[in-house]
Amino acid sequence: MDYTQYAVEKILELCRVPSPSGFTHLVRETLLKELQKLGFEPWTTNKGSVLATLGGEGNHLVLAAHIDTLGAMVRAIKGNGRLRFTKIGGYPENNIENENVIIHTRDGRTYTGTVYINGPAAHVYADSGSAKRDDNGMEIVLDEIVKSKDDTLKLGISAGDFISLDSRTILTPSGFIKSRHLDDKASAGVQLALAAMVARGDLKLKRKLSILFTAYEEVGHGASSGIPEDTVEMISVDMGAVGDDLGTDEYKVSICAKDSGGPYDYEVTSELINTAKEQNLQYAVDIYPYYGSDVEGTLRAGYDLRHGLIGPGVFASHGYERTHTQAVENTLKLLAAYVKA
Repeated sequence: MDYTQYAVEKILELCRVPSPSGFTHLVRETLLKELQKLGFEPWTTNKGSVLATLGGEGNHLVLAAHIDTLGAMVRAIKGNGRLRFTKIGGYPENNIENENVIIHTRDGRTYTGTVYINGPAAHVYADSGSAKRDDNGMEIVLDEIVKSKDDTLKLGISAGDFISLDSRTILTPSGFIKSRHLDDKASAGVQLALAAMVARGDLKLKRKLSILFTAYEEVGHGASSGIPEDTVEMISVDMGAVGDDLGTDEYKVSICAKDSGGPYDYEVTSELINTAKEQNLQYAVDIYPYYGSDVEGTLRAGYDLRHGLIGPGVFASHGYERTHTQAVENTLKLLAAYVKA
């Protein structure tokens, strides 16, 4: 079995399932079904994370990817029937300008729409290019015939409804994966591929290994609970940031030495680096200036763990993102070598 291809297929599938933080039940069901199909017995925490123990004994290691994504929520319905929204997760508003969205009502209905600035027509508004992109200057125009607040209310849309962003997921013939939400569904797909390797007997474990998929990472508390009591080490399998003076690119696995929360465990990070060298992988060691991970939430919650952070290089993070199948392969090979007996 080509496990990189399997990982890519799962990444594409997961990216297409709406799952903004707090609205992850659809992707959670996708994960549960796939893990059960592989022969594991996953379970769901009270907060909505998915956890599966793959096997092994002693020195429990947990690998954590997150399945929640950026998104929005209906803040209010405007007098003209359009929607004012509030962001879920951190991103500049211009990253979603002109993006198609889906509104998910509390009774299960869905409606499509598009994010625009107020006054987007260049032939009408002199400041359409310079107008500030923020909460007050943008709105969602529904793909429904609505001309008033009452018209929209009659559709069943109300404040507090979740809004997901069109992922626009594409795999190019040259191996590029272009999609929203590669942060962190790229690594969620890698973790599923690792599980498939164990399930098919192609990976023997030197220690107890569990994989965790969290549901609130983008809002800061994804892995603050639900960690097995016997866990001694945890690695966030997230995304590698690309840009400026960083060494990571879209083909490498990134090993993070420090982010905005501080340095990662010296021994864990060093072992990851040495493993990447031994396997002749494309990798980089980087410091991310504006970044936080699941494992930091775990530590702040009081867990006593060794910790690390790796992930495939992802370009244009928190926008329309891009990575390559080589980065997926390098990340999978690093994890497999790190846990192999």
